[in-house]
Amino acid sequence: MTRAELLGFLRAHRLAVEATADSGGAVEAAVIGIAVSDTFEIVFDTLSTSRKARNLERNPRIALVIGGVLEGEERTVQIEGNADHPTGSERERLQQLYLEVFPDGRERLAWPDLVYVRVTPTWLRSSDYRSQPPAIVELDATQLRELR
Repeated sequence: MTRAELLGFLRAHRLAVEATADSGGAVEAAVIGIAVSDTFEIVFDTLSTSRKARNLERNPRIALVIGGVLEGEERTVQIEGNADHPTGSERERLQQLYLEVFPDGRERLAWPDLVYVRVTPTWLRSSDYRSQPPAIVELDATQLRELR
């Protein structure tokens, strides 16, 4: 899978399932709306009072699954990474990226507890089960940095 193919696949999907863990190790998963930067940063918005936001404040590790939910789409990308809350010009850049994908997000800008979360991938697995054998590619943190 080329860099362009991977970016194309990720950007073709507006939703992902995210998973985080609380301080006791209990897991939480939710569907989120995502936008993807040219350097594979993934950004989503949420409320600072949500479980995912509280979990990420204590433990910035996050996992995402993108794709593979429709008949005939036996292709997914799994991502593990670290989440942060960008500020200043980085927040503005990522907020703009998010709003290009989700223009309705402008309505949420006035919400007092709205935060933007950036996920920087540290591991990625692309799986395409439409062929035999399946096409599976794993990239570690070093390989992902080279891909950017």
